[in-house]
Amino acid sequence: MSVIIAGKIDAIMPHLFILSKDSEEYRSILESSSLPELIIESELTEECEIIFGAPSSIRDVLDKLPNLRWVQSMWAGVEPLLDPSLRKDYILTNARGVFGGLMSEYVIGYLLAYERKIFQRADSQKNKVWDKTLTGSLRGKTVGLLGVGSIGADVAQAAKFFGMTVRGFTRESESSEHVDSYFHGGQLLDFVTGLDYLVSILPNTEETQKIVDAGVLNALPSHALFINVGRGSAVDESALLEALNQKKISGAVLDVFEQEPLPKKHPFWETPNLAMTFHTSAPSLPKDIANVFIENYRFYMEGKPLKYQVNFERGY
Repeated sequence: MSVIIAGKIDAIMPHLFILSKDSEEYRSILESSSLPELIIESELTEECEIIFGAPSSIRDVLDKLPNLRWVQSMWAGVEPLLDPSLRKDYILTNARGVFGGLMSEYVIGYLLAYERKIFQRADSQKNKVWDKTLTGSLRGKTVGLLGVGSIGADVAQAAKFFGMTVRGFTRESESSEHVDSYFHGGQLLDFVTGLDYLVSILPNTEETQKIVDAGVLNALPSHALFINVGRGSAVDESALLEALNQKKISGAVLDVFEQEPLPKKHPFWETPNLAMTFHTSAPSLPKDIANVFIENYRFYMEGKPLKYQVNFERGY
C-alpha cells in the first residue's frame, strides 16, 4: 500500500520508506507537510529510492534496495553505515542543526551543577548537614570544546552567555564567532593546558579514536571537569578511570561509552566523581528530525545539493 501526498502519476513519484519505531508519528508529520510527489510506502519495496530512519536499522536493508538514491539518517552519527563492506552508491545525509540546543542545555546544566555544588547540597540536605561551602561561578572560567561543528558552535554560544572563555579544537574549521581561540593538529596538549572544563563533542572517526588519553588527562589541571557528549570511542576509558581514581582531575560526566549499554561489571559504575547519563543528552525528537528531512526533500525534488551530506571517507 502507498500513501500519495500529491497527485501526479505514480511512475515519476519518489518512493519513501520510514524505518523507525516512531514511523507512524513521522508519517503523520510528513503527510501534513504537503510534500510534492512523495509516496510513503507502508512496507519496504524495491521501488524505494529514499530511506528515512535509524542507521542501525538501515544497514540491515541496504542490499534489498536496488533503486536507492538517498538515505536521510535520523541520527547525527552514522557509524553503522560506514563499514567498508557496505555499499556507498547513494547520498547519505545526517541530522544536524537540531541537537545543538539540547546539547548546550546538558553541558551548561552540568557545569552549573558542578560550580554551584548542586549535588553536594542535595547530599548535605539528605544527611542534615548545614553546608555553607562557597560556590564557584562559570564567569571567567575556560572551557575547551573538542569538536566545533554545528553542536560545538551552539555550546560555545551558550558558554559565552555565561561569561566564559572558549577554546576550540578542530580539524580545520574556524567558523564559530563565539570561540576565542582555535587549535589544530599537534596543538592538542596546548589546547587542554589550563582548562577548567573539557567537553568532547567529537564524531567517531579513525582520527578521534581515544583522543582523550592519558596524555590529555595528565595535561589538565587537577580541578578540571571532563564531559563527553560526542562518542565513547573518543575516550581511553582505562586512562579516565586512572585519572578519576587518582584524582588527577576532579570529575567527569559521561553520556556516551565505548560499549552501550554499559556492562554491569564495568568499573565506571563505582568510580568516584563520575556521573553517567546513558546517552540521553540530546534525544531525537520526531518533529525536529522530520524538519531536516522535509527541508532536504524539497532540495532533492529541485535537483539541488542536499544539506548535511556525509563524506563516507571522513565519517561525518
